[in-house]
Amino acid sequence: MNKYIFLFIISISIILSSCDLFTNPGEGENPGEGENPGNENPGNEDKPNPTTDGLSYVFDFEAIPEITINFSLDEWNSLLSKYDANNDTKEYVHCDVKYQKGNDIFNIENAGIRLRGNTSRRRPENGTGSHVGDGNADWQHCHFGLNFRKYDKDDNHEIYGIRKINLKWFNNDPTYVREVFSYDLFQRAGVWTAAEICYSRLWINVEGDPKPAYYGIYSMIEPYDNKYIERKVDKFESADGNLWKCTYTSNGPADLRNENANMGEDDNVHEYTYELKETEVGYDIAKAQLQHFIRTLNSKDNGDEFAEWFEQICDVQLFIKTYAVNVALGMWDDHWNNGNNYYLYFNTQDPENYKVFFIPYDYDNTLGTSNCYDPAKQNPTEWGTMGKLMQRVIKTPQYKNMFIGELKKLVDPANGLMDYNSSSTRIREWQNRIKDYISNDTGEDMEIKDETAPWSNYRYSLVNSSNNYFIEKAKTINNL
Repeated sequence: MNKYIFLFIISISIILSSCDLFTNPGEGENPGEGENPGNENPGNEDKPNPTTDGLSYVFDFEAIPEITINFSLDEWNSLLSKYDANNDTKEYVHCDVKYQKGNDIFNIENAGIRLRGNTSRRRPENGTGSHVGDGNADWQHCHFGLNFRKYDKDDNHEIYGIRKINLKWFNNDPTYVREVFSYDLFQRAGVWTAAEICYSRLWINVEGDPKPAYYGIYSMIEPYDNKYIERKVDKFESADGNLWKCTYTSNGPADLRNENANMGEDDNVHEYTYELKETEVGYDIAKAQLQHFIRTLNSKDNGDEFAEWFEQICDVQLFIKTYAVNVALGMWDDHWNNGNNYYLYFNTQDPENYKVFFIPYDYDNTLGTSNCYDPAKQNPTEWGTMGKLMQRVIKTPQYKNMFIGELKKLVDPANGLMDYNSSSTRIREWQNRIKDYISNDTGEDMEIKDETAPWSNYRYSLVNSSNNYFIEKAKTINNL
C-alpha cells in the first residue's frame, strides 16, 4: 500500500474515533428490544439530585416514560401461580426493568414486582396454568408494584433516588383521566401530602415470546413509604414516625372508632384494616400510638374541647383543604363515607405526643363514578357517617365553615382549579397527548370515551357540557 494512502486512512480513523457519533444510544429502538447502557443519562451533565429533584424527574408530568418489564419464563409463571394460590397475594417475583424517558435509558436488573389492587386485582394473563410462550397469550390489564431495591440494595437499583413506583391501569375509567386529574388537583390546591403521578407506557416481555406485549397507557404513581416521608421531612417535621395504610377489609372499616380494630405490620402476606408500613422502632410502640389517637378522638367532647386537642395534633387547615378536594372530586369510597382509602402519618414515636397527617389515596372511582349516592349532587357537608374523624370535624362550626369556604374556592372560575372551563381544557390536553398510545395487546380499554364506569349508577361527562360533572358539582357547592 502506498504510504500516503496508509497515512490518510489512519488520519480519518483518528478523526472519526474522536467524534461523538453515538450520543443517543438506544434511540429509535422499541422498548424491550436491543441492548442499551444501564443507569445512564446520555447527554445530560446536570443530573437530578436524588435528595431534591429525583422525584420530579421520574414523575415528570410533561413526559410519558416507557417502561418494559422483562421476566424469565420461570418468574412469570411464579407470578401467575402465586395469584392462583391466593388472588390477594402481595408476594414479589424477580424481573428486570427498562425505564426510558426521552433519550435517557435506565436498565435495572433483578428488581422486584408484585400485583396490586383490592377488588381490581387480576391475573395478568387470563386462564389457568403456566405461560406457553407461543405468542397467543390472553393478556389482561392489572396493577403492578415495582421495587427496584427489593433484592439488591445499592445505588444501581434506583433512578435518581426513586426506588419504587406503582403502575395502575385505568380500571373502569373510559376517560383515562380520573386518578390523574385527582392527584393533579390536590397539588394545584396546595395539598402537599398527595402523591406525584404521571402517564407512562408499559410493555411486558416474557422470555421466549416472539415480542413484548404492549399493555398500553398506565398511570405511574409515587408510593407512600419511608422514602416518601423523607422527601417531605421539612413539612412533616420528622421522618422518624409511623405510617399507616387504612383500608376497609374483611376485618372491618378503617373508621377510627375502635382502638381494638384489626391492626398489623405489613408482611407482604396479610391484609390489615390498619397496616403499619416500614418502621424502625417496632410494631408495639406504633400500635399504642394509633390506639391513643383513636381513643382520644372518640372521647373528646364536641366543641372547644375537641377543637383544642385537634389543633394541637393536626394541621387543621391542611386537613380541611385535603378533605374539601376529596369531596369535590366525588370520592365516596373514602374515610368519611366508607371507612376506606387513606394513610395516616404520626411524626414521632411518642405514644401520646405527636402530629398526625391525613394522606389521600386511591382516586380512580371519582368525578361522577359511583354506586353510592349521586357524587355531584350529594350535600358535601353530609358526605358520610362512618368515618369518625370527619364526623367530628364537620360538627365543629368553625371547621364546617372552613370546609365550605375551601369547597367554594375549588369551583370558583377565578382560581382555575375545578370549574368546568379549566377542568375540561386540561382533560382535553391530556387525552390528546395519550390518544395515539391507547390501543394495546390486552384488547381492553381500547379507546377514550367521555363516560363513567359501566357499573356506575350515574352517567356524567367530563368534557362535554351536557350532564357535566364539574357543572353539577359547582351548583351543589355554590348552594351551600
